[in-house]
Amino acid sequence: MTLLILGLILWIGAHYFKRLAPDARSALGMPGKGIIAVVIVLSLVLMIIGYRSADFIAVWTPPSFLTGINNLAMLLAFWVFGSSAAKGAKAWPAYKTRHPQLLAVKIWAAAHLLVNGDLASIILFGGMLAWAVGSVILINRAAPEWVPPAPAGRPTYIRLAVISLVLFTLTVAIHMWLGVSPFSG
Repeated sequence: MTLLILGLILWIGAHYFKRLAPDARSALGMPGKGIIAVVIVLSLVLMIIGYRSADFIAVWTPPSFLTGINNLAMLLAFWVFGSSAAKGAKAWPAYKTRHPQLLAVKIWAAAHLLVNGDLASIILFGGMLAWAVGSVILINRAAPEWVPPAPAGRPTYIRLAVISLVLFTLTVAIHMWLGVSPFSG
């Protein structure tokens, strides 16, 4: 559990560094980007190892019907994350919300909190949810003005639907390979 918590702390610290200590971040210049990237990769490794090696400590037992809700939410999370990927005009909801990628992280985290009732899951997914909420607040305070992009056309939506389904399928395959069925509650 210690590695998981350390990974979360490094993830949050690396991402908040620019917002909370802009002068210190600026002083690092271009090499600072590399340092932050290394810290983020290290934080991911620590979170994964820490989560996978954590003892299972049950906090609550999720009802099985939440599995279907989780899977739909995950498909939505892929869509929302990808909605900002097109250059220029954006797909829904990226033309309605300022932070679609952080919104996708919130959906991902909340979906996983629905179906995982153990302490390590609550720490990991709850921590990532808190980070995403905090990131939105910090970004909006630093730059309150936002001009929504134009809505995208049909081809963007078709590409986004295909990409979202492919990523969802790959994620299911990875979960199955790791021995975790996303379809059983």
